[in-house]
Order: sequence, then structure tokens, then C-alpha cells
Amino acid sequence: MSNFMEYVYLFPAVLIALTFHEYAHAYVAYRLGDPTAKMMGRLTLNPLKHIDLLGLLAFILFKFGWAKPVPVNPSNFKNPVRDSALVAIAGPVMNIIIAFVSYALIKWLPLGGAVGELLKWNVWINLILAVFNLIPLPPLDGWRVASIFFPRLMFDRRLETYGFIALLLLVFLGGNLLGMYLFHAVNLILGLFDLVI
Repeated sequence: MSNFMEYVYLFPAVLIALTFHEYAHAYVAYRLGDPTAKMMGRLTLNPLKHIDLLGLLAFILFKFGWAKPVPVNPSNFKNPVRDSALVAIAGPVMNIIIAFVSYALIKWLPLGGAVGELLKWNVWINLILAVFNLIPLPPLDGWRVASIFFPRLMFDRRLETYGFIALLLLVFLGGNLLGMYLFHAVNLILGLFDLVI
């Protein structure tokens, strides 16, 4: 497949993955008592509300990017530590659900051509986004989930700064280690999909 055709499928897959990921954060936060994202127009599936243009461009060019983080005010939660972790895990869980539905459609229906190709990209992009975000480094979702065991660290802004530097080092200098993690984590989930289907 030419590079151009890869981007034809990569772009909508990334758009779907990032939009639903951020929507899931906003939805769970709202259900747990924090209306911040809704008041700022983020409780929507409109990709224009979630996409950061620079982050989208980086994702397409370097396979590493970002969306606009959903604003969350933990003081609105009954249990700030637990509920912050639930909001965080919602994004990756949504990506895994989208990947599963896309994978099931590939297995169950004779979908070829452009639709079948888009579904394949949907599976890979959503799974990669999910397992990458589960890395327990700030500012990734995995940090918020892991921090439920270390509540004093969850809202430490200094760790956010150091964690972001560590994350950049992992992405740009630890390519082999990161690649191995993504490869094995994605294939483990695909194996679970096969068991369910």
C-alpha cells in the first residue's frame, strides 16, 4: 500500500480513536459529578472539540501525538482519587471497545475494500492508543490509574513535569523497549478478542 493510501485510512482511524477517547473521559467525569467538561463543550463526539491540530499532525507524521486533554475538576467528585482513576481508565477502555467492535465486524462480516481496510486500521490505532495510555507515567491515563495506590502523588504537578520528560525520553530514545511493549500488549488483547469471538 502506498504511503498516500496509508494516510487515507490512518487519518479517520486516528480521528475516531482520539475523539471517542476524550469523549469517554468527559462522559465519565460528568456522570461522577464533574460538569467542567460539559460546560466547556467537551461532552460531545464532535472531533473539532477534541483535536489538537499539532498533536494530530504529530500523530500522523511520527505515530506519536495527542488530543486536547479533557478538563477535570477532582474537587467535584465524591471520592477524588478513585473517581479521577475511573475518569482516566475510561479513555483506554473506550478505545479497546472500539477495537473489539471493529475486529468483530472483520471476523463476522465479509467486509473488504475500503471499509475492511478502515476497520483494520481502527483496530490497530485504538489498541495502540489504549495500551500506550496505560503506561504509568504522567501525564498518561495509566498514571492516574496507578496513582490510586499513591493518592498523595496523583495531583503533584512536579511529577507531571518530570513524567512528561521521562515519557519523551521513552518515545524518542527507548524505541525498542516501547515497541516491544506495544507489540506484546496489542497482541495479548487481540488474543483475548479471539477467545471472546
